[in-house]
Amino acid sequence: MKNWQKFLIPTLISLAIAGIYLFTVWRHRQDPGVASHANAEQILSKDDLVVMRAFFPQHFEDTKRLEGTTVWMKNGYTMSYYPYADGKIQFAKRAGLIPAAQRLDVKKIVKSAVPANEDDGISHGSRQAFAVFSLPGNTNLFATAIGTMQGEQEAYFCDLLFFYDDPHVLYAHWPKDVWAVIDAHQVKQGMSELETRMAIGQKMHADRTREGDRTVTYDQHGKKWTIAYVENRATTIESK
Repeated sequence: MKNWQKFLIPTLISLAIAGIYLFTVWRHRQDPGVASHANAEQILSKDDLVVMRAFFPQHFEDTKRLEGTTVWMKNGYTMSYYPYADGKIQFAKRAGLIPAAQRLDVKKIVKSAVPANEDDGISHGSRQAFAVFSLPGNTNLFATAIGTMQGEQEAYFCDLLFFYDDPHVLYAHWPKDVWAVIDAHQVKQGMSELETRMAIGQKMHADRTREGDRTVTYDQHGKKWTIAYVENRATTIESK
């Protein structure tokens, strides 16, 4: 299998799953009376009904629409970012991993080759697309990868990486005390798996597939969390 196929196929699968999910939500909204007491467990929660914008970029020019916008990191603690100065990405000075729900003010989209020994979160290809951004209260510029190119093949992951609306607004139904813990990138008992991912990121390993009733280990940029969930509420939390 060619390199471009390796990174393109998982992306297409993820987008297909997202499309099926959105169609299911739409059907549910069109016929809300189908839910009965017998299948009450299928009633969608407020979290399920949150609709996130997507624009499915296919070409580098498509990603230019992010310039001058604000996004928030969806895939927390997985994507490296680097200082950007004098029109260049300083790969030798990696700044770290972008935290979950971090606000990024996108200034421009650029292309760059990546050093062979640098792991920035996605397949290298011959070149990558990068979002150049600033952080709140910081005038310095940074860059993080959003796509990859190999010959005529292109793949972009913006929709998987970013919220295009403030998650504080998307999930405004979450209690203020939960959001305070999320903003501090911590976890407390009673939080759901989604709330936990919003706080400490997507780098995780679960002991079973059923979300909400399992034990999950998270890697928050080197800090390990092991959290047991019962009925989608964190019951025991260990960190080291």
